[in-house]
Amino acid sequence: MVLVLASITIITLDARGGFHRISSGARSVAADAFSPVRTAVDDIIEPVGSFLAGAVHYGALRQQNERLQQQLDQLNMEKASQSYVQQSLTQLKQLSKVYNVPCACNLQPVAAEVTDYGTSNFAATIDISVGRADGVQLGMPVVGGGGLVGQVVQANHHTATVRLITDGQSTVDAVYGTPGAYAEIDGQGAGNPLSAGLIPPNTPLAVGEQFVTSGLQGAEFPGGIPVATVTSARTGVTSSEETVTLRPTADLDHLRYVEVLIWGPPT
Repeated sequence: MVLVLASITIITLDARGGFHRISSGARSVAADAFSPVRTAVDDIIEPVGSFLAGAVHYGALRQQNERLQQQLDQLNMEKASQSYVQQSLTQLKQLSKVYNVPCACNLQPVAAEVTDYGTSNFAATIDISVGRADGVQLGMPVVGGGGLVGQVVQANHHTATVRLITDGQSTVDAVYGTPGAYAEIDGQGAGNPLSAGLIPPNTPLAVGEQFVTSGLQGAEFPGGIPVATVTSARTGVTSSEETVTLRPTADLDHLRYVEVLIWGPPT
């Protein structure tokens, strides 16, 4: 209240045209008196202004961060893809010689990110980030994590759905042993072991023995791709074939990046 009265007095004196020295001094005193108030107000207003300015630019910054994250994810995917290709080419060549099957060494891979899992008691699928616009077509094999992942069963423009080898409808022609005996590997549903058919009874199979794709004429997959390893094998008293369970070579529960191989069965 005292500051308000002092201000009114100064204004009145200045309006009458006199007491310039007094009013000048009084104005100086008033300015000094009001300075802490003005500073306090500035301290309140400036953060508010900064907040409002930040709010205005928040959307643009968020979009920029999302673009940068997408670019980083793409680079990581390409790096992971290149690493997998270099490792798998050598392995495919070796396996093709060991099992005397055609090699999938020269196939062009399309790197993709896994965007969703779709699993139930009997079905097992994943969605990936590439589609027809990237050259992906129905039936193409998908690899990742060191082995066969599955097969494209739906191809959209920029996305696709892959049936995993654990899916109840999945069957993979495979070879095992030396020089290579034939078998069929069937899915039993997500979270369940694979089973192998067409294996004669009393066939010696060691735990950890590997099965790879056969690449036979008309087969669904090119040859030499690791599929699964044996976890158990036994022959029943009246069984006409060995009962074999296997574990997928690829870690299907923790897939992040995969590759679609641009390939189709020979006609």
